[in-house]
Amino acid sequence: MNLGIARQISGNALGRVIRMSANIFFSVGEPSGDQHAARMVSQILALDSTIQVRGFGGQAMRDAGCHLDRDLTQHAVVGLVEVIPKLRQFFRFADEAEEVFRQGQVDAVVLVDFPGFNWHIAKRAKKYGIPVYYYCPPQLWAWGGWRIKKMKRSVDHVLAVLPVEQDYFEGHGITTTYVGHPFFDAVESHSLDDQLLQRFRETNLSGEHLVAVLPGSREHEVRANWPLMLEAIRRLSRTNPRARFLVAAYRDRQCLWCRDQMTDQDRDLPIEFFVDRTSEVIEAARCAMMVSGSVSLELMARRTPAAVVYRVGRVLHSVGKHVLKLDSITLPNLMSDRKVFPEMVSVGKPEPAIDFLTQSVNAMLNDHFYFQGLLQSLDDLRNQYARPGASQRAAVLIHRGLSKDAGISEEHENHKNLPRRAA
Repeated sequence: MNLGIARQISGNALGRVIRMSANIFFSVGEPSGDQHAARMVSQILALDSTIQVRGFGGQAMRDAGCHLDRDLTQHAVVGLVEVIPKLRQFFRFADEAEEVFRQGQVDAVVLVDFPGFNWHIAKRAKKYGIPVYYYCPPQLWAWGGWRIKKMKRSVDHVLAVLPVEQDYFEGHGITTTYVGHPFFDAVESHSLDDQLLQRFRETNLSGEHLVAVLPGSREHEVRANWPLMLEAIRRLSRTNPRARFLVAAYRDRQCLWCRDQMTDQDRDLPIEFFVDRTSEVIEAARCAMMVSGSVSLELMARRTPAAVVYRVGRVLHSVGKHVLKLDSITLPNLMSDRKVFPEMVSVGKPEPAIDFLTQSVNAMLNDHFYFQGLLQSLDDLRNQYARPGASQRAAVLIHRGLSKDAGISEEHENHKNLPRRAA
């Protein structure tokens, strides 16, 4: 019989709560986090189908077997301007989570990214003595290092997804385990459109080079960076008549906006637009131009070199120089001792960034030795880090933590002649 975990609720006279199964509460606010958490939920339930999983997340988590108290991904916001109007709403959501904790219905809390909100969830969980795990933790090693004290107070175990995170958090006295990045699980499990890939292969066999164009996943990124990319495409198409450009948009409205920026003079550009086909585009392309983001890990895993750009305003760039502690804006570069992907932060006039994209992609298309060198660097990095299994490793650690707590409960329950938890 699988008896649940009993816990003394701190700071209350609630007493022990004995249930028939362990309960895990997830707090996930970003669509990407929803995907990562969903894979972990599936792995947890595969280890023990009696575990109850609930909390905040999105549709992917629901499909994986999580009972959603709220679809928090519908409320995802970026930046102070978007956050302020929703502060009261987010505090109400945190209050709802605390009520669940207060009732003694949770044995562990798993946070995924979304730190602005998840700090409040962690604080409230610790109020009731509930172990807190942070998967895909906030990048305090890059910026906002002053928040490390908050992490130490409210998080029991960091499940690191980047090598740099383990050294950083352990160095500050926080229990940390490097499990690998779940993006590589996504790459391995994603079923590609074979029909579309076959069409791309036929294009490659005809002697044409496919160039992936990834204008970003957020509205402000697309609007800031697509004009640079479009001008680079115009220039590259004039000097590389056998190049074709595949634009992979994240949403339909972003795709339509990008198309609307094209003029009558662009109607003959060798360019195609796709939505929800980013993986196929990356898989088939010889190289890419992209906006900095986590998709760089998929380019790394699929062995596709890319030129990376990110355009920011002068004020944000000025603040960032004092806040950020980064040598690179690209994750694979941060995992390596060299610049595997050429990159540039664009500030002010767009011309330097357009030149950068044009020259970088042109070299990838025409300089054989340069291109082979990029591939070798990617291969070295892939062999070291691009291993799937992060979701399973994270699930095993959490399940092991539940089992450890269960052992304490079993001892208490056995003294009361209650049935033991099954092995």
